[in-house]
Amino acid sequence: MLSPRHTVARPPKILLAPLNWGLGHASRCIPIIRTLLESRVEVVLASDGEALDLLRAEFPELTALELPSYRIRYTHHNMVRNMAWQLPRIIRAVRAEQVATERLVQQHGIDGIISDNRYGCFSRNASSVIMTHQLRVKVNNPALEYAANLVLRKALRQFNEVWTPDLPGEGALSGVLSHPVPPGLPPVRFIGHLSRFQPQPETHTEYDVAVVLSGPEPQRTYLEQILLEQALQMPLKFMFVQGKPKTKTHQFVSENIEMTSFLTSERLEQLMASSRVIVCRSGYSSLMDLKKIGKQALLIPTPGQTEQEYLAAKLHGSGQFMMQQQTSINLQAGLKWLENMPNYAPASTDENLLEVALEDWLPRQYRASGG
Repeated sequence: MLSPRHTVARPPKILLAPLNWGLGHASRCIPIIRTLLESRVEVVLASDGEALDLLRAEFPELTALELPSYRIRYTHHNMVRNMAWQLPRIIRAVRAEQVATERLVQQHGIDGIISDNRYGCFSRNASSVIMTHQLRVKVNNPALEYAANLVLRKALRQFNEVWTPDLPGEGALSGVLSHPVPPGLPPVRFIGHLSRFQPQPETHTEYDVAVVLSGPEPQRTYLEQILLEQALQMPLKFMFVQGKPKTKTHQFVSENIEMTSFLTSERLEQLMASSRVIVCRSGYSSLMDLKKIGKQALLIPTPGQTEQEYLAAKLHGSGQFMMQQQTSINLQAGLKWLENMPNYAPASTDENLLEVALEDWLPRQYRASGG
């Protein structure tokens, strides 16, 4: 909890807005929301699609507003092609998002904004922070990478501060995506690894494998189908979590395979703690969760998503993580490799970095709100 000295007549009202691109951006905002609520800060949520569904499920008591959707899909196995054909729509969505954000600031009396990768979610009338672990974009083409990073730096300069969910030096998870900090950015703060989970004591193993699915369609469904087909040929006990917050289904696909559409953070944490191995995408938020609870995992990056491919390759062979491409998944071989690796203790990180950042930033919002 933040310092009680911030008690005033009216606490600041903070708009927290994660990108709807899989569930990772929303899930890593959960510890920030919890910290703000513990400090009696008023929080307004804003997003769209499944990210907004997740936040509503986790915090049903909070105001949750809808922002324009980017409607990102991963049809091609090439990130440049994927983004190129969607770019006009994304630009329109960012512009609409900026207009919507200014309207929300006025209508709801917003004092500060924390945007997780929503580049139109800033305001000249409220202190605006963008949270991202990508201060630098990786593209498999030097000319395109240079151009993409010029655009990224311009987008980041719309905000007053940049918060990076990583450690500033040793123990950094994002690697070259945020280290060293590129020049020409607003003030950058490292706020530590964010996870909605906590290290768990040793528990009874209920499942051999927990498959945690996420990410944009249609690639999420493709991965589910591939893994389910292989799991049906194995004698191990599986639980598939589909990552669909809007639906509520639970079924036995076979005697040894359960499938559920969605789990809240508390139930997902219990599942992962009671599973021997995790199979998931190599999204940054998933990696922070895995590090936090010390679980071994088979990582399968979204095809063509260079950030996930870089992170998975960086961690492959560490003993805790193994990488396989979606086009050549061999579930049995991957699980056998991990079985021969030693168990890992949960990672130790500086959990005070987030609180220090909020301690420094929030007083300005109290002053802005007239406290």
